[in-house]
Amino acid sequence: MRILGIDPGLRITGFGVIDKNGRDLAYVSSGSVKTVAGELPSRLQLILKNLNEVIALYQPEYVAIEQVFVNINPKTTLLLGQARGAAICAAVMSNLPVAEYTALQIKQAVVGNGHAQKKQVQEMVVRLLRLTGNPSADAADALACAICHAHGGLGLGRIATAGYRMKRGRLV
Repeated sequence: MRILGIDPGLRITGFGVIDKNGRDLAYVSSGSVKTVAGELPSRLQLILKNLNEVIALYQPEYVAIEQVFVNINPKTTLLLGQARGAAICAAVMSNLPVAEYTALQIKQAVVGNGHAQKKQVQEMVVRLLRLTGNPSADAADALACAICHAHGGLGLGRIATAGYRMKRGRLV
């Protein structure tokens, strides 16, 4: 199973591609789409275009994306939501199923602690995927999102979730 993880952002959108074979996870690729200050439509177009290229190149079967959290600044939250929408459009235009995870769920799946620091997430991504170097923060977050999905998010990792609910990032 090949999974594309996406950490959406208007300035930098991280992506990470992993393969899951049984219980084994393997790193395929990661990087980021960087936009420059300018008009919103052109920035969203760049995100959409680049993620379409990533999808065409790596042919994922699933896409996992981080959900938007409500920020103190509503304008920032709306802009982030639009970048996230462009990323989701790239996936659905390729007929890929999209799974959405909160930051808490991702941290819980990767670190075992829903309130882990970014650095802890990055270190666990390196360990879990046996990387020789550190990916950028945005790419590490995207890889973490893909790992969350591989570890059974929404039942797609072959863990039955029917009849369960989420509490503090865990199935109960």
